[in-house]
Amino acid sequence: MPNRLAAETSPYLQQHAENPVDWHPWSEEALRRAREQDKPILLSVGYSACHWCHVMAHESFEDPEVAAEMNRLFVNVKVDREERPDLDQIYQLAHAMLTQRSGGWPLTLFLMPDGTPFFGGTYFPKTPRYGMAGFKDLLPKIAAAYHEKRDEIQKQNTALLEALSRALPEATGERELKRGPIDAAVRELAQVFDDVHGGIGHAPKFPHPHELAFCLRRHALDGGEIALAIARLTLSKMAEGGIYDQLGGGFCRYSVDQYWSIPHFEKMLYDNGPLLALYSDAWLVTRQPQFKKVAAETAAWVMREMQSLGGGYYSSLDADSEHEEGKFYVWTPEEVGSLLSPEEYAVIEPHYGLDGSANFEGATAEDGGGAPRPTLRGAYWHLRVTKPLTFVAQRLGLTLAECEARLASARAKLLAAREKRVHPGRDEKVLVSWNALMIRGMARAARTFDEPAWLVSAQRATDFIRGTLWKSGRLLATCKDGKAHLNAYLDDHAFLLDGLLELMQTEFRAEDLDFAREIAELLLAQFEDRDHGGFYFVSHDHEKLIHRPKPGPDNATPSGNGVAAFALQRFGHLIGEPRYLAAAERTLKLFYPALERQPSAYASLATALEEWLEPPQTVIMRGPERELSEWQKAFNASYRPDTLALAIPSAVRDLPATLAKPVPSKGSGQAVVNAWVCRGVTCLPPIGDRGEFERALAGNGAR
Repeated sequence: MPNRLAAETSPYLQQHAENPVDWHPWSEEALRRAREQDKPILLSVGYSACHWCHVMAHESFEDPEVAAEMNRLFVNVKVDREERPDLDQIYQLAHAMLTQRSGGWPLTLFLMPDGTPFFGGTYFPKTPRYGMAGFKDLLPKIAAAYHEKRDEIQKQNTALLEALSRALPEATGERELKRGPIDAAVRELAQVFDDVHGGIGHAPKFPHPHELAFCLRRHALDGGEIALAIARLTLSKMAEGGIYDQLGGGFCRYSVDQYWSIPHFEKMLYDNGPLLALYSDAWLVTRQPQFKKVAAETAAWVMREMQSLGGGYYSSLDADSEHEEGKFYVWTPEEVGSLLSPEEYAVIEPHYGLDGSANFEGATAEDGGGAPRPTLRGAYWHLRVTKPLTFVAQRLGLTLAECEARLASARAKLLAAREKRVHPGRDEKVLVSWNALMIRGMARAARTFDEPAWLVSAQRATDFIRGTLWKSGRLLATCKDGKAHLNAYLDDHAFLLDGLLELMQTEFRAEDLDFAREIAELLLAQFEDRDHGGFYFVSHDHEKLIHRPKPGPDNATPSGNGVAAFALQRFGHLIGEPRYLAAAERTLKLFYPALERQPSAYASLATALEEWLEPPQTVIMRGPERELSEWQKAFNASYRPDTLALAIPSAVRDLPATLAKPVPSKGSGQAVVNAWVCRGVTCLPPIGDRGEFERALAGNGAR
């Protein structure tokens, strides 16, 4: 009989609806039941694409004997960390404080009835192995400690709550903001850069798109060659590696090895949105064809597999299919050879390493939770580029064009064959924050490569959010099967504001400008700490939890405070709203001491700091649509990371009064394009000549 999770919108919670465990979603009812029954809470946090979450569920939560012990001793609460990132942030931090170890998923914590954790870990096997305690044996010991060691637990809880309060950034008085952390961040990243295989740090290797974007910006604005080398080599190696889906496009979550060969196979929307923007920018800087190819294939994958009929983007693809991680993606040379012509196979075999040893055989790499990863039985190959196509062409005595044609034909056949396999599960909930990251990526790529279909995709997602998740002047966080719910978080608002600014630069729509203003106002009204600066992760009217985070560093997604400061500054300059600029300044002053201590961990805030020190250039082009399009395309042909530009056709008759630039608010039917170039509050006279416009931009406008 299904448990309470059957009524939830989260696909992850629904995956556990048939467990014999008496699961509760996070709720006041669960907390009340723990108080009334004097039981500790067993909190399990995960997400639908998480491989080790599935393993623990199969081993323990589906086991009637283990479930009976859980039901007897605990009130059991299951949380989707993607729907409740507030809870995940709090309890990951608490886990780190309790265990002095990094966290991960599944996160397994035991809480007092008031929600304070007193013991925890990540993945626990059912019986002892991997040097880990067995979950079944652990349960009665934890329950006994709860009942027999209350005084010790209370002392520990008091210390933990004090430590959580100290984790909040503290205002340290007036500090002069300087650019020192900006330069120091590049030096720090260079120290941990793998200059052979690319990447920040070593195995397991994550994409780090926000740090790489920061490096690309540094090269463009400061001429830093080291910064360019970090970004360029990493993006090239990732594109050649197994972390990138060589047949279907899109990136997996991370590589378990330093070579980018074998990924953790889940595909997350929040990785691919920033990477799509980053590869588009990298192409503008380098004109490297590989980067354009990756952007095009990733955008195609997103529209093909990740966009709902209603327009919203789905959250993720699972790592597993048929209960085996990676099974959907790996091949044997015999299987590949049977699908291709000899001529095609002659190209594919050396290019993708089928002539070498199997790379998905007997792997012992650990996943993020520290447990060995199981593999398929037998020898398999996960496709990655091992020999450049130029080398293959030379060895086969073919032209590069002939090799490219054979490769394209072979890839199409393999993709068609792969489509017939059992697909990994797809988490079809729509999250505002992750959608906003993809809206930004799609809009930026559409503008870079002049691809109208990508722009339409981004606009459809935006319209879905506005139509489905925007209710009575408030934003909701998640939607599944038409049901939108949960208070939206800081990231939802900050990322959406940033995405709307990016979308308007690709094609101006007045409704997007109005929506951006409403979101910015909510950021200030519901999330800002006016006394100390910065933005809380949850709104002022959110349910009371044991801690209220105010996150600053970038993680898998960029810092909500960093993006809020960046986007509010840009929007404030665009529409002439000093309150937005002041809120951004307060945020930067709050986090500046942390930014000085560890600048590379705060790339988003460092970027916002730079635009506080040197206000962004804002450009508005206005005129008849055909001529305006030519101006806009010429403008978009260069990478201009410190510039925000809108192209507004004359046919848009009534510009919102909030637009601060000296642009006629009424459409005049003008026959020529005029451009207004401003930096901060200083603007040049209107420019009607393309050459003069380019010279003004090259001179950094109205500095």
